[in-house]
Amino acid sequence: MLTFLALASVVLLGIVPEQSQAIVIYTGWERHALLGSDIRLSCSFFSWRWTSEDVTFSWTYRPDGSRDSISIFHYTGGVAYVDNKGPFRDRLEFVGNPGRRDGSILLKNLEFTDNGTFTCDAKNPPDIVGRPSSVRLLVFEKVPIQAGVITGAIIGVVLGLLVLIVVIYYLMRFLVARRVFSLSVSKHGKKKKEGSQQRQLWTPPPLTCYPLP
Repeated sequence: MLTFLALASVVLLGIVPEQSQAIVIYTGWERHALLGSDIRLSCSFFSWRWTSEDVTFSWTYRPDGSRDSISIFHYTGGVAYVDNKGPFRDRLEFVGNPGRRDGSILLKNLEFTDNGTFTCDAKNPPDIVGRPSSVRLLVFEKVPIQAGVITGAIIGVVLGLLVLIVVIYYLMRFLVARRVFSLSVSKHGKKKKEGSQQRQLWTPPPLTCYPLP
């Protein structure tokens, strides 16, 4: 009877579908690029499961000023499909690595009309529940001043922190060396002073003269 119950439990557990868990998708927040340049739009995901052979990636694009999104790319079954009628039909390349949970795409020869929001969705069966992630693309004729200022400020802050760390490091070394030297001099002077006091405290006994018989 116990053997029958054990076998029945194994069969029931085997036919119960595996529960899915949430999947978290990551993209950048906003990207800036120059007119005519290429840009990589990254997309990755976190899942508690091993990367499935049925992993899928999908990209959609919504131009600025539009409410509708169009599908521009889809990866499934180990094959990448690029929309052959959309604005990126000849300018989109899949550069991701699905085995490493990377669904990045490369947009080539950017135009001003490419400004808009790109949304990536990923599925790693049985983990298929997750919120797609979006990144906004802004194409400029030249690097915007604000972006340049922010980049310069970040670099300046980082360099300033490095210089400050180096200064503090050498200052601490100097203070420690000075402290050790002071203690050494103080200890040596104390010993010398104690030796001098001992020599001053010792006096020879007085000579006593006795008359000759």
